[in-house]
Amino acid sequence: MFEKVLIANRGEIALRIHRACQEMGIHTVAVHSTADADAMHVRLADEAVCIGPPAPKDSYLNKAAILSAAVITGADAIHPGVGFLSENAAFAEMVEEHGIAFIGPSSEHIRMMGDKIQAKDAARALGIPCVPGSDGAVTSDEEALRIAEEVGFPLIIKAAAGGGGRGMKVAFSMEEVKTALSLCRTEAKAAFGDDAVYIERYLAHPRHIEVQILGDGQGGCIHLGERDCSIQRRHQKVVEEAPSPALNPEQRERIGETVTRAMKEMGYRSAGTIEFLYENGEFYFIEMNTRIQVEHPISEMICGVDLVREQIRIAAGATLDMEQSDIQFQGHSIECRITAEDPESFMPTPGRITDYHAPGGLGVRVDSQLYSGYSVPPFYDSLVSKLIVHGSNRNECLMRLRRSLAEYVIGGIKTTIPLHQKIIGEKRFIDGDYDIHWLERWMGLKD
Repeated sequence: MFEKVLIANRGEIALRIHRACQEMGIHTVAVHSTADADAMHVRLADEAVCIGPPAPKDSYLNKAAILSAAVITGADAIHPGVGFLSENAAFAEMVEEHGIAFIGPSSEHIRMMGDKIQAKDAARALGIPCVPGSDGAVTSDEEALRIAEEVGFPLIIKAAAGGGGRGMKVAFSMEEVKTALSLCRTEAKAAFGDDAVYIERYLAHPRHIEVQILGDGQGGCIHLGERDCSIQRRHQKVVEEAPSPALNPEQRERIGETVTRAMKEMGYRSAGTIEFLYENGEFYFIEMNTRIQVEHPISEMICGVDLVREQIRIAAGATLDMEQSDIQFQGHSIECRITAEDPESFMPTPGRITDYHAPGGLGVRVDSQLYSGYSVPPFYDSLVSKLIVHGSNRNECLMRLRRSLAEYVIGGIKTTIPLHQKIIGEKRFIDGDYDIHWLERWMGLKD
């Protein structure tokens, strides 16, 4: 097992990784920008190294600085967390070239699944269902029009190297295809440095369903059920729950077995998530995230498996010490992503926390870097807390979540707690009757 792990991230996920390491008897190294010198994970880590100024490109995306910190402190492994360098194949290669373990999948799998076109090709080859569309990048307007005729309308044009909702345009007619293609290419080039795009059928009322898997790269692979991440704003997840209220046991078993078989065949190592659009009883592959997910706690709550601990064990060469039959799903869990934003305008609200009280009680978990006196910096993602609750069934879970949100106090800045209180009080959410467009329609952001 590792003796010292460097945590190449910040915020609540860095604190989450630190806690897992501490429980395994592993020393931790926190790296941080000058803006994060007072962060909770920096305070709690065994060692801390400043790697640069606030701008991510000069700190959390600075590969050389992170590797230097690992070498100087004698870390024998690096956990990349989420975002930043967590799905950067070149970084994973650099880490291992320095004789340090990368706590994640192989660089080959990161690279394969990081390109949307390669990922779809791999998914098809592994027997994972995909949305009808182009077989690869669309190279001309003529090819786009031909594919549009085959696929039908509406269709969506997506950046091959995309993410976060950028580089995506919907077309409802042949006349709109050329314009959407040009706009998508321009946006993709600006955002990702790559203007390659592909075309898929646009599903009108899908849900976003993802399956959590664990593989040891040595023949062992299991799934930990699905998560429903359909409550989204501008393609960003807001509320997630597990299991999905939309699936029946047969559908749940079918997609879980499909994904597990595919990942086992691929020889996948570490935690990973296969994301789908789900409509009319059918699943369509979107992408694979080759890292731990922000919403991983709800899977942990219903399965009782520490996903970060398993990531660390697997990276150290251990095989899975559980089989699929050992995974027993218990109850229901919901996560609210609480951000430092105005709940109506969604403008960021960095600033000093004057009062802080986290909810507690049976089945309540808070993953957050906040404390009274902490200053939320303006340089990074606005996520400041994840409120996760668990109940024996969905109704109990909702009641517990309502009570927990009412109890949560974050003073000094505006947060999206009021928005979450409204969402979970809406009949459509209470009934589990929503799709990926529901939240924006409810907020008046979409027709």
